Amino acid sequence: MPALFRLPPPKWTLENLHKHLQGLVDLELFTIPFYLAVLYSIKDSTSDAYQLVQSAVYQEMLHVQLAANVANAFGCVPKFEPPVYEGQKIPHIDLALDEPNPAAMFMPFSVEIGPLDQLRLNAMCLIEYPLWSTGRLPDPRQDIDSYGSIGELYGATGIGMNVLRDQVRGGVNQVDYFGSFYQRFPQPTVSEDGVAGYKQALRLFGLILDQGEGQTQGDAYVSEAHQNTADGFQNRWPHYEKFTWIRQQPALPETYAADAEPGPAGRKAQERLVRDFAEFMRTLDTLFSGGTPANFGSLMAKLGGDVLTCWQNRAVPKFS
Repeated sequence: MPALFRLPPPKWTLENLHKHLQGLVDLELFTIPFYLAVLYSIKDSTSDAYQLVQSAVYQEMLHVQLAANVANAFGCVPKFEPPVYEGQKIPHIDLALDEPNPAAMFMPFSVEIGPLDQLRLNAMCLIEYPLWSTGRLPDPRQDIDSYGSIGELYGATGIGMNVLRDQVRGGVNQVDYFGSFYQRFPQPTVSEDGVAGYKQALRLFGLILDQGEGQTQGDAYVSEAHQNTADGFQNRWPHYEKFTWIRQQPALPETYAADAEPGPAGRKAQERLVRDFAEFMRTLDTLFSGGTPANFGSLMAKLGGDVLTCWQNRAVPKFS
């Protein structure tokens, strides 16, 4: 069991756990449009920066699936709504809660949708900032927005899962779209009830934490079992290392420029992306509530083309 989940269990309710599980789905979903916009703003798709961001996007899509599978196993049907990108607000995370505040190392930053630049790159490093010892236990009785890092939120949720492990029901709305990309990780779903299912859920959390959200050391590497076996890039690096590597380069790759007020083609591209992303949200709702939408894969691919079309027409991508 990861050390993150060995803390003494405070009082938990199923309702509280559901709030945390939904919060994790929200947070994982938040990264996808943000990283997609950064990815397709890069003109050279052969550059290391492009491939590193692309690999993180692919993994974040996997993380949404895994977090939603765990939520369903505990009776929480996840809901999907377009994330809001304002200023420096990361869903359910308050960086100022921890000392030292990591934001001081990555200033300035912004989570407004935009290209690969210093503002966005700093934000990406903060989103993926490794968990460190905060000197306090994750407190599930505090507000869901009162966690200092993604790792701490996962840690608190892991405690609740342990307390309520008898509530697990396997096979409930479980999804596996990425199994062929992870040949060394054969069980991306929760199929068992009770304690056995809880252990499966922990393994799903372990993959998420290993790839990005929760690395505890700067020199930690992703285990072989959690590495992409098909189309990854620098598979041993967690997200934080990928983004800090880009940040440390002498210059960022060339990106598309955008106008404050895009022309007709740019506005049309933005409107198309808003429509397609709304449909993608409805598709995710259907998929993780037990439906079988036929267009899930094609919609995922189409979103990338929509984002690129926005940039090519000098328009910042809009998702809602």
